Amino acid sequence: MITSPIFAGKRYAVLGLARSGMATVEALLASGAHVTAWDRQEEPRAVLEGRAELADPLMIDLAGFDGVVVSPGVPLNTHPIAEKAAAAGVPVIGDIELFALARPALPAHKVVGITGTNGKSTTTALLRHIVESAGRPVLMGGNIGLPIMGQAPLADGGVYVLELSSYQIDLTYSLDCDAAALTNITPDHLDRYAGFDAYAASKARLFAMQSPGHTAVFGCDDEPTCAIYEAERARRPAGCALKADLAALAALQPGWSSLQGPHNLQNAAIAVALAEAVGIVREQWSAALASFNGLTHRMERIAEIGGILFVNDSKATNPASTAPALAAYPPDPAPRVHWILGGLPKSGDLGECAAHFGNVARAYTIGEAGPLFASILEPVMPVERSEMLCEAVRRAFEMARPGDVVLFSPACASFDQFRDYEARGDAFRQFVAAVTGAGLDEDACAEFGRQVP
Repeated sequence: MITSPIFAGKRYAVLGLARSGMATVEALLASGAHVTAWDRQEEPRAVLEGRAELADPLMIDLAGFDGVVVSPGVPLNTHPIAEKAAAAGVPVIGDIELFALARPALPAHKVVGITGTNGKSTTTALLRHIVESAGRPVLMGGNIGLPIMGQAPLADGGVYVLELSSYQIDLTYSLDCDAAALTNITPDHLDRYAGFDAYAASKARLFAMQSPGHTAVFGCDDEPTCAIYEAERARRPAGCALKADLAALAALQPGWSSLQGPHNLQNAAIAVALAEAVGIVREQWSAALASFNGLTHRMERIAEIGGILFVNDSKATNPASTAPALAAYPPDPAPRVHWILGGLPKSGDLGECAAHFGNVARAYTIGEAGPLFASILEPVMPVERSEMLCEAVRRAFEMARPGDVVLFSPACASFDQFRDYEARGDAFRQFVAAVTGAGLDEDACAEFGRQVP
């Protein structure tokens, strides 16, 4: 785990003892801090019995504490811990802030932070792959991978690659990334912010925390990202604020089997700029781009059966993240995408996908958003109102022909039928295996669906 003498003798309250919360408590205790910990569940509290004080931070006097550590899932705009901590003059922070404070005690290293509404997970995983392929010690954490405070520190010369959500940035004040990137900003998570401008301002804080001489890279496909780029370019020395150079890499993209489509060209361009900022040269990153296998649940090629490609893009939880997936498969010469979409909608339209409707041979709508999305799409393409994911997979397999793509890119959250996007993507993978291998009928399909969490 990551420890530091900076925490010795200090007092922290930790609210929530899931993976990151428990890792935080263990790291603080090992560093000599006094920890008050709490979770609604009795089981994680029992693990800390006798080693940490067990008390709800909402029920105790917080005066004198050095911080209240919460999960990024805690909504600071509505949760009472924010007001209580503010009244006591105690900062509400996350594990990324603790990592930032611990950095002086770690072996010499670099930190790269990557944020954005869409594309940040792929860019983070790709950069980790590039650094690892170059023979450098590397660790991936933040919003992806294992909790950062629970991982062993890297050896000298290592690179910490952090995917950072806006929620994590909101809980961070001291993270000076050696290189940082913003992929894009589109409306999302607006229930946590006063409006879109506030959400964009949260993303911008990652760069405000950076020293001006450190590298910042921007996707610049949208106005809010471009505005942050211009502001950072104005305060930094020449060459420290960069636009991702897509044109320089376009000729190489046909050789990247897991990085197809215009969105992945941008992801790759950002990852390359970040890699070069931490000392990785062209010969190293060019080979790594070709060997990257992609990210689970993000444009994941899971099978090719009878000439039909099945792609799991379950991580596409809004229309803006689905649009690039549709764009990745243009007509050849006829439309060839069999698009499965739906779930718990985050918006009432599919406007950001509309430019790529011509790539779709047929749509299969599922979940709570199914009727709404079907009414939007039926005037412009054939639509099957499928309701359940297994039925959509079965119908798509029946309708697709060699050369077609069955694309599961829901443009919705998963919570109407699945625990999270990972469970949803795993279900899609199982349904593809079952439907293509056994030709399940509707009753068997429904029964199979009940067996998937």
